[in-house]
Amino acid sequence: MLCLFPFEPELLAEHGIGATYVGHPLASVIPLKPDRAAARRALGLAEQGTVVALLPGSRAAEVMHLGARFFQAAALIQKAQPATQFIVPAVPHLQPQIEAAARASGLGDAVKVLRGQSHAALAACDVTLIASGTATLEAALFKRPMVIAYAMPGFSYRLMAAKRQLPWIGLPNVLCAPRGWLHRPASVAPHDWADRPGAPFVVPELIQHAATPDALARAVLDWLAAPEKIAAVQQRFTALHHELQRDTAQLATDAIETLLAR
Repeated sequence: MLCLFPFEPELLAEHGIGATYVGHPLASVIPLKPDRAAARRALGLAEQGTVVALLPGSRAAEVMHLGARFFQAAALIQKAQPATQFIVPAVPHLQPQIEAAARASGLGDAVKVLRGQSHAALAACDVTLIASGTATLEAALFKRPMVIAYAMPGFSYRLMAAKRQLPWIGLPNVLCAPRGWLHRPASVAPHDWADRPGAPFVVPELIQHAATPDALARAVLDWLAAPEKIAAVQQRFTALHHELQRDTAQLATDAIETLLAR
C-alpha cells in the first residue's frame, strides 16, 4: 500500500500489511512560504488589515449545517473587530447558496464570496474558520492558524461518535500528534481511547453542539489576539510541510517496481 502520511506504514504493519510512505502530493503543490501580499492583491483585498477565510465545506450538506453558523460567527467577529474582512471560497454549484447566506448575515461589503480559489483564500487570510476535511491539511500547509468545525444530523453524529478511534477529527491535529497517541492498545475500546484525557490539540476543534456561532467567533478571536501562538503553530506546520514533502511520483514508482519484481 502507498501511504500519504508518515504514521500509516507502522500502523498497517501491525496488521501484516506492507506499506510505503510516499509523501502527500499537496506538499509539493503548496509553497513552503506562501505569499500573503500577492494573494491579497490577486483577490482585490487590501494588503493590510485582518482577513478571515470562511470555508464551510464543499458539499451541500456541509454548507447547510455549517454555513449559517460560520456567517453568524463572522458577524460576531466583526462586532469585536469592525475592520475585519471575510472571504469565502465557494465551489461553483454551491455559490448561490453561500451568497444568499452571506447576504442574510448583515456583513455587507465586509464579506466577499469567491468562485473557487480556496488556495488563494488560504494564502491571503490571517486565520481560517474551516470545515473538517482535506481543506484543513491545505490550511496547515499554507501555515494558517485555524478553527476546525463540523456538524451533521444528530443520528449520523451518534453513529460516527460510537466508531471514533482518536480524540481528533482534524488532520492537522492528527498529523501533529505525538506518535504514541496514534497507537491504541488492543485491550482498550476505541471509544475509551478517543476519550483519553490530555489529548494535545494544535488547533481547536468545535464539533456538533459545540460549534455554536459564539464559540466559533471566540476561538477565531483568540487566535487574532495571540501572535506568539500563531508563530508557534506556523513553526509546527512548517515542520509538517517538510515531513510530507517527498518525491511522491518517484517513491510510488519505486515501490510498485519492487513489488512487481518479486
